Amino acid sequence: MKQFLLTMALLGGAASAQTTPATPPATTTPATPAAPATPAPDAPAQDPATPVGKIGSEDVTLGEFERAFRLAAARVVNAQGIPFQDTFLTEFASARPEFLTQYLRDRAVYQLARVNTSADPAELDQQMESARADFASDEEFQTALAGTGYADADDLRTELERQAVVGAYLQTLKDRFKFGDAVVAGFYNLNKAKFAKPAEACVKHILVPTEAEAKTIVADLAAGADFAKVAADKSQDPGSAPQGGDLGCFGPGQMVESFDKASFTGPVGTVQTVQSQFGWHVLVVTKRTDAGVTPLEEAAPVIRDQLGNEAAQRYLDAQIAKLKTEAYPDVVRVAAAPDESAAPDAAPDAAPAPDAPAEPATPPSN
Repeated sequence: MKQFLLTMALLGGAASAQTTPATPPATTTPATPAAPATPAPDAPAQDPATPVGKIGSEDVTLGEFERAFRLAAARVVNAQGIPFQDTFLTEFASARPEFLTQYLRDRAVYQLARVNTSADPAELDQQMESARADFASDEEFQTALAGTGYADADDLRTELERQAVVGAYLQTLKDRFKFGDAVVAGFYNLNKAKFAKPAEACVKHILVPTEAEAKTIVADLAAGADFAKVAADKSQDPGSAPQGGDLGCFGPGQMVESFDKASFTGPVGTVQTVQSQFGWHVLVVTKRTDAGVTPLEEAAPVIRDQLGNEAAQRYLDAQIAKLKTEAYPDVVRVAAAPDESAAPDAAPDAAPAPDAPAEPATPPSN
């Protein structure tokens, strides 16, 4: 089961692994790294120059695939708070052929992007300097790079360059497609249910143990005391006190009954006092909106963005199809690590991985 979860996590991130922003190495890592995974059986070494696929006339090599696979696996492992180690790669061995298919698609996008797009070397230099600045020494920087899947600083720069090129290309595609008011209005009218919004209240509060303390705070506020400062100094709610008591916005039924009633039926902009099982709340409803449908003028930018993404995706799919991609999955197959049901002591259980998302409807963003 552990093998299945990790494989699904890897494939779930693979579609975006080549187009999501490179993750700069963190300045801290978990104090106790996880035990290494069980190594797979020895296999004959393969030449990194061996082709694993072809995009148009361009060969994609095993070495390039291994680099991408390593970065994708590292993202999965890092998301669980664990520094990457090469030994973890065996946990994802069964996903290699499927990952190859998605990797070749991402490489096809990069190939298309390189035709008329390039990265600014000065911007890449600045990004690299910013990443290195967080570390006291080159050794610490290299350790952090390894823990996030990068072989060295040049490897990180290569990824930053690829993302800059692909991101600029995808934005250019999206900018090609414009939609007039009539098209936007038509989409809105056909999909009004998607723009329904629930009632919502935006509230700030100060939580104290006794009614007497609440009354004192109400008097202080009436005399001109700053609500945010009083909340930071006196509120017993550790979540909102640092934010000046701001709870943000929420829908009906999300708070305890007395607080919910004050939030949705009490006056807006007026200090109220209510009791709950947590104590006494001095609260102010800063904004309240009724349930309804988002107006067309507010929905229009969202609609244009969605239509632009969908049109760009269709165009991109057509361009990729013209490149005639070939994949050689047998080249990347290796022996998988034993599953935990067969070898329970092989490696610690991973945190449950998220479900693998469906193919995105929009072009992958930079």
